[in-house]
Amino acid sequence: METIGRHVISELWGCNVDKLNSMPLIEQIFVDAALKSGAEIREVAFHKFAPQGVSGVVIISESHLTIHSFPEHGYASIDVYTCGDLDPNIAANYIAEALDADIRETIEMPRGMGPIQLKQKKAQ
Repeated sequence: METIGRHVISELWGCNVDKLNSMPLIEQIFVDAALKSGAEIREVAFHKFAPQGVSGVVIISESHLTIHSFPEHGYASIDVYTCGDLDPNIAANYIAEALDADIRETIEMPRGMGPIQLKQKKAQ
């Protein structure tokens, strides 16, 4: 089945709290993850919240990688969306391992498989 892209969404629990709160480290992990997957990086933007947490995005020619970290819960939500031949799992797995995630819940969705067909109810 042909798709335009693949989208991996991961819930990462039991992560290293210090790593989740370090913007420079998270930024480097995400840049490295993109490069390991073979992506071409276009832009990088990360923000450190007070008192804790980091959100960010790495824009790649093939789409994006994002994170929202919650150090107070040892939790990070990430997504990796790639178009073309890149495997988003390469980047997602690298990120989970780099953040020392104990529990990883991941789903992968094909993207761009065509218009969604909705059934409409007939008016009475």
